[in-house]
Amino acid sequence: MTDAVPRMPGFLWRNPDPRRSYDVVIVGGGGHGLATAYYLAKNHGITNVAVLEKGWLAGGNMARNTTIIRSNYLWDESSRIYEHSLKLWEGLEDDLGFPILFSQRGVLNLAHSLADVRESKRRVYANRLNGIDAQWLEPAEAAEVCPILNVSPGTRYPVLGATYQPRAGIAKHDYVAWGFARRADSYGIDLIQDCEVTGLDVRHGRVTGVRTTRGPITAGKVALAAAGHTSVLAGMAGLTLPVQSHPLQALVSELLEPVHPTVVMSNAVHVYVSQAHKGELVMGAGIDGYNGYGQRGSFHVIERQMAAALELFPVFARARLLRTWAGIVDTTPDASPIVGLTPVEDLYLNCGWGTGGFKATPRAGWCFAHTIATGRPHEISAPFTLDRFTTGALVDEHGAAGVAH
Repeated sequence: MTDAVPRMPGFLWRNPDPRRSYDVVIVGGGGHGLATAYYLAKNHGITNVAVLEKGWLAGGNMARNTTIIRSNYLWDESSRIYEHSLKLWEGLEDDLGFPILFSQRGVLNLAHSLADVRESKRRVYANRLNGIDAQWLEPAEAAEVCPILNVSPGTRYPVLGATYQPRAGIAKHDYVAWGFARRADSYGIDLIQDCEVTGLDVRHGRVTGVRTTRGPITAGKVALAAAGHTSVLAGMAGLTLPVQSHPLQALVSELLEPVHPTVVMSNAVHVYVSQAHKGELVMGAGIDGYNGYGQRGSFHVIERQMAAALELFPVFARARLLRTWAGIVDTTPDASPIVGLTPVEDLYLNCGWGTGGFKATPRAGWCFAHTIATGRPHEISAPFTLDRFTTGALVDEHGAAGVAH
């Protein structure tokens, strides 16, 4: 039996019996881990599952992202997985039976140079070929979408135009996590907080369980989905991954009246801005240049981010900073995720999403669940397996996502 511990009104999170054996143990109780657990149950009927989280559910990167959802990536492999994810987002509230505040307010990716314009139009054409909604807007048209955007030709980096994806938007990240958690719990899946994994048991080339701060847990399969820390966990099984971890900073302003109707991203001055449902401005920037696991970042990154935001939106000069934070993102050499099998039998990876993790949440969980249940990659995630770093079939999404990382 397991002890039921109430953690949130409406459902229970269970403590495990260390002697219990699970079919699947998922390490990481964030968006991807919870989505994977849900789709294992819904799509494959696998419910003898435990999700282990060293802190509290969805308290890691899921609580520290900037909530942007879009699919306007350049390469076929990337656009396919993000577009399929966006289609899941569009029906996710009904699927989960829980509000996620998905707001399709569109996203503008600004162009500030002739090279930006050429690359942006190329991405628009590639998106259209893949059935993704994409438009090219001249500066005046971009200002119609976002009236507070400064499109004056006299700025340091004048806005020469923008790509626009109308179906893109934002969702409330903690609501998304609770929606997946509640549905996973309804299937009887154990969601175990305050349970840090300290080791992986590997015998004769096969993973057999995990060691945790709550004791050992036996598992038929182990799936790693701990953003920012998967390389550390994989190292416990003797695997060295082509992944680096960096702090990624963001900030919010005080609460404001609605002034910013869409999402605006700029590569050249590097800042991306939206306005949350409660009213705060949400801003993000590039990753810090050093490797690290601290949930804080360098001051100069925030300083440049604020300067960029004020240049694009002079009206923000009167807003006040409320708080800053950092998440830990995994980056790979080709700026694309790793989803699939490993050389260790029954050990699976979901990592390396960089800044794309939140927007991919439903489809990443769907594909990862398929891989775990069947032992083979889902067709959508097949280009993102670990062996591409030995075959040379890299995706190389650098810059094509409309941001600098």
